[in-house]
Amino acid sequence: MKKINLFVLTAVSAILLAACEPAVVPVKQYDGTEVQGISATEILVGNTAATTGSYAVVGVPFNYAIEAVFEEYNEAGGFEGKNIVLQHYDDYFDGAVGKVLTEKLVETDEVFALVGHFGTNTVGATVDYIKEIGIPMVYAATGISDLYQEEAEGYNKAVMPVQPIYDSEGRFLLARALAEHDVQGLKGTKIGVIEAKDDAGSGMVYGVKAQAKLLKNPASILYVETPAEQGTNHAAAVNKLKDAECDVVIIAANQIPFSEILNYMRDANYNAKVITSYVTANAITLGAAAAVGSITADRPVYTNSWLDIADAEGYLGLSAEYWEFATLMMAHDKEEGAPTGTAYAGNSYAIAGYVAAKVFLEGLKRVKEKDVDLVWKTYIEAMEKDPISLPMGGEIDFANGRRYGAEELGLNYYFLGNPELELPAGLAGADTLRTLDYVWDLVPADLKA
Repeated sequence: MKKINLFVLTAVSAILLAACEPAVVPVKQYDGTEVQGISATEILVGNTAATTGSYAVVGVPFNYAIEAVFEEYNEAGGFEGKNIVLQHYDDYFDGAVGKVLTEKLVETDEVFALVGHFGTNTVGATVDYIKEIGIPMVYAATGISDLYQEEAEGYNKAVMPVQPIYDSEGRFLLARALAEHDVQGLKGTKIGVIEAKDDAGSGMVYGVKAQAKLLKNPASILYVETPAEQGTNHAAAVNKLKDAECDVVIIAANQIPFSEILNYMRDANYNAKVITSYVTANAITLGAAAAVGSITADRPVYTNSWLDIADAEGYLGLSAEYWEFATLMMAHDKEEGAPTGTAYAGNSYAIAGYVAAKVFLEGLKRVKEKDVDLVWKTYIEAMEKDPISLPMGGEIDFANGRRYGAEELGLNYYFLGNPELELPAGLAGADTLRTLDYVWDLVPADLKA
């Protein structure tokens, strides 16, 4: 198509130009030559993750598990004798820093793939860049809406999220808040939704509102907003829900605002059932809240979960897949005085890193089985070939450009060991995070597709 010189447009041509539709930029297609980060001895992958500051409690165990999985894989021979090496940079949970470091990983370090791309800020700042470059990104440690694609094509297929995406998760939160189910429903009559104003909170609330539109008999739902910044005074938002007598509260927030909002509920003596995102579904975060009285028998906390480590017939009630993970964490513990793998054996962020690494390696396994050269195109095709079984979870299907994130969510409940609480048989015991079960029947059929 000829280019028009805008400097010589006449008045008539200007009118015609105004009537034209914007040009559609075609998606880049892989030609099978795109690859980097592979040498005779190693395959270099990378991520940025917050390993100092407030979010180090997430980033440190997350990367610890990734490295443990790669170490085990390398000791077993690696990929055709090549070791998987992780190049990591600390982005302090700062999106601007994360963008610069991601570009460094891709353009200077020339990694083969991004594995465990970490955090809402950095992922949001780099998704478009990743699609432009076409570098495989396996597992995003966030659920922001930018990751969602129904039929990705060409370089857009590079983005392969695994964790649930907040928009879909919000629908599960409202479905469970209202469900009349003996175990997996909270039976709410008036729902309060408190939204921390960031990508996580806004994404969840988008899903809550989408789910609300599907209700035949809409429940009473009160929405309030509050800043997401650490140290925010959440009293006004909490008191609005308390004054409205909401009996179930959906906290649409990441870990830090969630914990702070829960503390303000404690200070206001506001007792209600609380349900929140999978991102807080770990015994450390919830245990700390229970220790300061923010979780009580009258203020129980439920969270979505996309992994399930329970097995009534397994050792200590835990699944064989969990024990594979836990054993690896403990075996990886080497440095004297360092945080121990034993501590990470019950850490959900370590489990997330473990899943990220295992899913990445599944793609390598499939390329090797197909006996083709490892390039970006063959790797992505291998990931899309069949559904991938997630360790301690369901399946994820990348076929035909599906980029939904996990579509199978369970429900966790932080149990305080209070004998007065009504729990299903077999859940008695000390303070712990319990996975109740996967629940498909509480959500619309389109979320089960």
